[in-house]
Amino acid sequence: MNNKKIAVIGVGNMGGAIVTGLIKSEFIAKSDIFVFDTRESILAEMKEAGVTIAGHSLDAARNSDVIIIAVKPRFVGKVLHEIKPALIPGKILISIAAGISLSDLAGICGDDIACYRIMPNTAVAMQQSLTCISGNEAGRSDLDYVMELFNNLGRTVEIREDLMSAATVLSSCGIAFALRYIRAAVEGGVEMGFGAEEAGLITAQTVKGAAELILSSGNHPESEIDKVTTPGGITIAGLNEMEHEGFSSSLIKGIMAAYKKVENK
Repeated sequence: MNNKKIAVIGVGNMGGAIVTGLIKSEFIAKSDIFVFDTRESILAEMKEAGVTIAGHSLDAARNSDVIIIAVKPRFVGKVLHEIKPALIPGKILISIAAGISLSDLAGICGDDIACYRIMPNTAVAMQQSLTCISGNEAGRSDLDYVMELFNNLGRTVEIREDLMSAATVLSSCGIAFALRYIRAAVEGGVEMGFGAEEAGLITAQTVKGAAELILSSGNHPESEIDKVTTPGGITIAGLNEMEHEGFSSSLIKGIMAAYKKVENK
């Protein structure tokens, strides 16, 4: 168990998922997780979970070594100004806000504060997130710690900051894209005669297995597809029909539409 205390400011969908993942990981004692949010109902849930409730964002920051900003992008500046008195050298600041650059963070915090932009996804609650990480020069010495922290909540990859928008689409939005495939496959399973619960289990475990094939082997997806597409077989018939209907093209177009949206914010 590490000895750094962690603050999570903003415990909505993503911030709350990070707190849940931290509790499950046992990477840190629950009492060493400080949370602050303006919504009393959420704080009541967090208190029941056993973490420490801070009375103000500044209190959370002062009592912690690592500060995770998990508020909506439009509130990041306000929060940073609130906690600025606590931002002293040695603190680690982590932002999950899309579109807020490292230079934006340093412009308020100062160039001597270790700042990181990260992009996890909501699977962080299950310790299954893919978290992309980019840090400033002041944060180089703390990179191993930040990667260890989020490796306890899934897997991490360090990326260039200019790829953070793309990471938002592939990792954060990607959860929704994958779930939409699962939903469609479940509906197909129901049409074939399965109950919704059975179809959901079969589809979700199949997708989990497909992902593990790629993660474990490092193979290109097409090489794994080739293993189950026999000449004149059932799989290739289904794949070809999907491609005739624009399956791959629609996915790529959807990914690029999301990327253009986040880039134009």
